[in-house]
Amino acid sequence: MTKTVAEVMDLVTAEEIAYVDVRFTDPKGKLQHVTLDIDLLNEEFFEDGLMFDGSSIAGWKSIDQSDMKLMPDPSSAYIDPFYAEKTLCLHCNVAEPDTGEPYERDPRGTAVKAEAYLKSTGIGDAFYCGPEAEFFIFDDVRYAVTPQKVSFQLDADDAAWNTDAEYETGNHGHRAPHKGAYFPVNPIDRGQDIRGEMLTTMKRMGMRTDKHHHEVASGQHELGLVFGGLVEQADNIQKYKYVIHNVADAYGKTATFMPKPMKGDNGSGMHVNMSIWKDGKPLFAGDKYADLSQEALWFIGGILKHAKALNAITNPSTNSYKRLIPGFEAPVLRAYSARNRSGCVRIPWTESPKAKRVEARFPDPSANPYLCFAALLMAGLDGIRNKIDPGPASDKDLYDLPPEELAEIPTVCGSLREALEELGKDMDFLLQGDVFTRDQLESFIRLKWEEVYAFEHTPHPIEYAMYYSC
Repeated sequence: MTKTVAEVMDLVTAEEIAYVDVRFTDPKGKLQHVTLDIDLLNEEFFEDGLMFDGSSIAGWKSIDQSDMKLMPDPSSAYIDPFYAEKTLCLHCNVAEPDTGEPYERDPRGTAVKAEAYLKSTGIGDAFYCGPEAEFFIFDDVRYAVTPQKVSFQLDADDAAWNTDAEYETGNHGHRAPHKGAYFPVNPIDRGQDIRGEMLTTMKRMGMRTDKHHHEVASGQHELGLVFGGLVEQADNIQKYKYVIHNVADAYGKTATFMPKPMKGDNGSGMHVNMSIWKDGKPLFAGDKYADLSQEALWFIGGILKHAKALNAITNPSTNSYKRLIPGFEAPVLRAYSARNRSGCVRIPWTESPKAKRVEARFPDPSANPYLCFAALLMAGLDGIRNKIDPGPASDKDLYDLPPEELAEIPTVCGSLREALEELGKDMDFLLQGDVFTRDQLESFIRLKWEEVYAFEHTPHPIEYAMYYSC
């Protein structure tokens, strides 16, 4: 429910709030915060904002131009469920202190502009998205990156590989086999209670939730969010990650949204269900393929056309491309279908025109949600504006296509290096309406090249296995 400044101040009094936590998101997608005494929170605070040093955030200001301002959004208010002292949380946009204008590299500000741009086009007046972010829970994670040691080791008590592990209390043996963890009940599914607490915690924070379940891989899980607006859902993904990390930690476990933490098993995606509405009616419902409208097909055309440039934003880690490989239900093919899950875009089955939507399957949870959802919307709008034909749907079994047919279907990027190069060549669709700016995207690309260089310049353990004795 949208909150006004007056309602936030009433909440502070009613709940006897002690502190206010102002939170913002950096370009890489990490939630940042600073905590203030509640006596500093008044109506003027929402108008004046809070000054902070932007030079400490990678990809933002240089030290000689470090002053920036956080502008809290009262509609985002919620009470933190983990702090000992009762604390109100507010998500913020970032502004230039001298002009008060939105800072062009602020991810949340970009999402705000994307929603405004949709309305300005006249195509629609509301964009809804429903992200499905998967994650892993482990019991022990160790890694090292030093000149003489590059390694990682992880463990999960309920993992398939622990069927013969020795425990003081004995090994009870109930474990899902490799790739067999979707959907057995407990005691095989040992994540029921921890996921339930995660979902309950999110509901207490005002989030609308719908389900939770174990996923295919050992230690892999998913919680469900009910669809909402672009900025709202990006805020919710930040809260989703925050809750999962902290509840797991309270259970003595550790959670990760890394797309591919393990070799030879499924990776974690963040499927994004999307729809546009206008004048209270669903724009994507119609009489075309899978009961889609022509606008929905053009929207898909935009997603497929710009998929490789989108990869830099929707799959922004070097690890993302260890998930985006053939097999493992990986959505690597730039195709759409009402059936196939290995295509970039799927049309989920529904009887209701109101639920008609398009699902982008290639994003993953390492993405900055504000940039991810905004970029997907911009690609789809470009498809509608330019009437981009997505071509025929791919209803054959894409897993079993003959090599000659498979070769004719274009794919997404195979590495972050390729994705950054593609974004450098294809960014004009993101610049429409000044939603993204060239400076913002070029800064983001530079930031991500640092990760590519770090990855490519570090010897990998598999290289020892392959080449040490050459």
